[in-house]
This record gives sequence, structure tokens and C-alpha cells, in this order.
Amino acid sequence: MPILHPRRGRRRVTYGSSAPAAVTATGRRGPALVVLCLVQFMLVLDDNVVSVALPSIRDDLGFTTAGLAWVVNAYFLAFGGLLLLFGRMADLWGRRRVFLIGVALFGAASLLCGLAREPWQLVGGRFVQGAGAAMASPASLALITLLFPGDKERAKALSVWGAVAALGGTSGLVISGALTGLASWRWIFLINLPVALLALVLLPRLVPESRTSRPVRLDVPGAVLGTGALVSLVYGLLRTESGWGRPAAAGSLLLAAALAFAFVTVEARSAEPLVPLSFLSFRVRAVANGATLLFSAAFYAMAFLLMVHLQTVLGYRPLAAGVAYLPYGAGILAGMWLSSRALIRFGMRPTLVASFLISAAGLVLLSGVAPGDGYASGVLPGMLVTSLGCGLSLPTLTVAALTGTTEENAGLGSAFLSSVQQVGGAVGVAVLVALATRRRNALAAAEGPRRAAAEGFSYALSVAAALLALGAVLIAVLLGKDRHTGHALDAEEAPARHGSRT
Repeated sequence: MPILHPRRGRRRVTYGSSAPAAVTATGRRGPALVVLCLVQFMLVLDDNVVSVALPSIRDDLGFTTAGLAWVVNAYFLAFGGLLLLFGRMADLWGRRRVFLIGVALFGAASLLCGLAREPWQLVGGRFVQGAGAAMASPASLALITLLFPGDKERAKALSVWGAVAALGGTSGLVISGALTGLASWRWIFLINLPVALLALVLLPRLVPESRTSRPVRLDVPGAVLGTGALVSLVYGLLRTESGWGRPAAAGSLLLAAALAFAFVTVEARSAEPLVPLSFLSFRVRAVANGATLLFSAAFYAMAFLLMVHLQTVLGYRPLAAGVAYLPYGAGILAGMWLSSRALIRFGMRPTLVASFLISAAGLVLLSGVAPGDGYASGVLPGMLVTSLGCGLSLPTLTVAALTGTTEENAGLGSAFLSSVQQVGGAVGVAVLVALATRRRNALAAAEGPRRAAAEGFSYALSVAAALLALGAVLIAVLLGKDRHTGHALDAEEAPARHGSRT
């Protein structure tokens, strides 16, 4: 999953009483990096660890299909909605302090999730988990950048941090399948407790406090309004499974629109908004983040629907479903390996258009997986094509989203991109799960529950493929013609890339 970068720039940093320790005590930097990477592994793991366990959670706690989506979306919404606020809070209150609060919050929420007896308890715990992750993840990366100030050593440390995060995203499904199949779904949450406790005990002894000396104002109203708008939007979309005209759906969507309008108004008047409007005035960044929204909506929903489909329709056990997903990780790695080469040879726009179309073709293949299909002939081909397109897209989208950023706003750019990924995923799961549920309910009487569920899955993945095709069209039309290798910049945007400070 995404690597989050907190906002940082040219400003003095004040340390705690053991000021030189972060830089000079090199003997502590290695253990500190290990602890920070272990926490990041835990956070990324929980981004997708529930996927395999969803059918077991549904049967144990009595979730509906739409309600089950909240187990995933509560985490995404809190993580994406609060990330920018907590990244700035870490600068103001102290990065170590915010990191430790976030880890403690995440650990407590994991315990609540593991002990949940009612659906609302699990959903509430997942939301608090997401809030804890939004505090800990950007503060963690900020601490690493301070611990390793040299360019080469910082690059090595961030490479380790990123590799551990990628490992967490890939192995989460297998770990979830093993714990759910051999023990209970509750252990996918309870396993976080030793990691959180270890970090809380060790990190204060390894890393001194640090904070910015520049006054930073927290845009709390903006964060509350923005997150409230997203929660209302997702709730309303999930309620549309029974029809758009139902009061619960229509009322929630209207509330989301009102909160979104209030958010834009507050941000326009704020002295230090969460995201300055000028930041998105750069066209390449705006297009890249818009494409990321569509990309995340399609892929997060695919992961949710495919895991439910493998176990509910194809009859896979949790462990088998997790292992079946391993080739997907291999396809992503292959796509990432190709991405840098394609970016250099063909440029940003052709690479993104091709990657989106490859991903769309893979989703079309997956949409044809029917009851009775074998793994090698039914599931695997679509999974490999989809994962190849995903791996090809991810690094290129990141490059596009950070095009034209400077030392002053590179952290803001990547933090905003991570927020867009989480929010896009939440909205995508809400929309496509609602569409799949409506399709299944409409066909259940005539086709039978298993066949109807397969038709709902196929319909939702076809819509996901259409979203990626739409993204390819928008990129081709709006991104601009490459003037330099690997950068999509129009002539009028080139000066902004070198001189703009927004």
C-alpha cells in the first residue's frame, strides 16, 4: 500500500533534551529503524488483512453485505480523512509523541476489534485503528528522515522502510488466511498487540523528541468537515442497494453535499488549509490525483469482491484464498520492475494509459470467473493481467502526482496522494459493493443465490474496468504531451515546475 510522506520543508527543527542523539548516536539508529519498520508493517498489514476474513466475520457477527463493507471502509476513511491533519500535528506537538499516541490508539482499537461481539463494535474499532494509523505513519517517516540526515543513508533507510511496507501489503492476505483458517478471525487484530507494546516500550529509549520551531496552525474544522462528508457519502452510497430514493440514502447524500460545501468554504478562508487550492492548480498533479481516485476505487473494490467471491461462490477455505492471491503480488512486482523502464522509454502519459488499459482488461477477465471454474483456467489469468497493470500504474501515478513539487511541498504532495488513495478505495468499495448487491438481489429468485452472487460480482468488476478505461481516456486527453522523458508537462507548465513554490 502507499508510503506516506508528512509535510516538511525548509524550517528549523528543535529536538528534545537529548538533541544530538538522533544524529550522533548511530548505534541506536539501527534498532530505531527496526522498530519503526515493524510498526509500519503492522499498519500496512491492517490495510488489507481483513479481506480474507470477511466471510468469517460476516457469519460470526451477522453483517449484511453492505454492512460488511464498513469493516474495510471505516479504516480507509479515518486513515485518509485524518492523515493531513495528524501529519501537521506531529510537526507541532512532537513527532515522537504523536507516533506513540497513534501506536497506543491503534493497539487499543485492535483489542476492541478482536473482542467485538456486535457489528458496530468492530466498525468502531476499525475507525479508531485508522485514526491511529493516520497519526503513526507520517510521524514514523518524519522520524526516519531526521535519524538519517545524509542523502545516501536516508535513501537506504527509506528503501528498507518501503520494502517492509510492500511486504506487509503482500503478506497480509496469507497471514490473514492462516490465522482465520487455523485459529479465528479475531487473531488478525490481536496479533497487533505485541508489536504495539514493543514499540511503546522501546522507541522512547531510542529516539529523542523533535518538533518544528515554526508556528503551525491545525485546521481541525476542515478535517472534521472533510471526514464527515466522506463518511456521509459512503454511508449513503452503501444504502443505495435498496434504491436511490430511500430516505436513508438520499438524506446521507444530501448531508455529504452540504458538508463538502462547508469544507470548501472553510478551506478557502483558512490561513493554513489542509490542502492549499493553489497546490491543485498544477494540471499534472490534478490529473494524476483524479486518475488515482478512479484507480483506487477500482482496485480496492476488486480486492474486497474477489476475496468474498473466492470463498462464497468458489468455495475456497480462508487459507486457500490467501495463498491463491500470492501470484497477484508477483504480478505487481513485475509491473513495478517494468514501470521505471517504460517511464524512461515511452514517457509518463503513454505508460499510464497502457497500464490503465491492461488493468481494465484484467478486470474484464476476472469478471468472467463463474461457479465451477478452476483456479488455473479461471482466476489466475485475470489476476496476473490485473496485477501487472497495477504494478505498472502505481510508481508512474506517484511520479505524476509529485511532478512540479518543491522542497516546500513534496511532503504535502505525497501525503495528499495517500489520502486520495484511501478515500478513493472507500468510495469504490461503497459504490461497487452496492451495485453487486443490487444485481444479486434482483437475480436471486430466478438464478439461485450462488449464481446470482456470481452475476453481481461480474457486474461490479465490469463497472470497475469501465472506471479504469475512463481514467485512461482522461489521462490521454488531459495529462499533456511529454516534453521531457518521464515528465508530462505542457510548455506553459514547464516554468511552473522549476519556479513554482505551490
